[in-house]
Amino acid sequence: MTVSAPFVSRVMEVEKDWIDYNGHMNMAYYNVLFDRGADEVLNLLGIGAAYARERNLTIYTAEVHVCYVQELHQDDKVAVSFHLLDSDEKRLRAYQEIRHVDGWLAATSESLSLHVDMSGPKVAAFPEDVAANIEAMRAAHSRLPMPERAGRAIGIRRKATA
Repeated sequence: MTVSAPFVSRVMEVEKDWIDYNGHMNMAYYNVLFDRGADEVLNLLGIGAAYARERNLTIYTAEVHVCYVQELHQDDKVAVSFHLLDSDEKRLRAYQEIRHVDGWLAATSESLSLHVDMSGPKVAAFPEDVAANIEAMRAAHSRLPMPERAGRAIGIRRKATA
């Protein structure tokens, strides 16, 4: 398996039906783009749709934090990067960015995903072959700097009162 660091998806286009009444891409479709980019990575790791059908094992998203940085509009062309920040025997922590083909940042997403045995369903360890693929990507991506926007929390900052 050849691992790029970070992985960058194919170029995708913002679709007409994704535009809301404000004239820009609706927030839900940023997640569609993140998901499509992640699907390319899951296929590379051997845990995509065929894996679910053939082995009855899959990936469930447990948590996601999205930051919307700059609006996207109809026909904008983008690519989604994927940086595997961490993993263990049952989980993946990833950071993704949607970038316009001109280079500017549109949105970021940080997620925690669980490996699931669908016969339960229950969280289960990755099989050895998949764990090896994940470790190869984690090792390659560990050389990347921690993204500045990773690990963010939601909150309202208040000024201290005297």
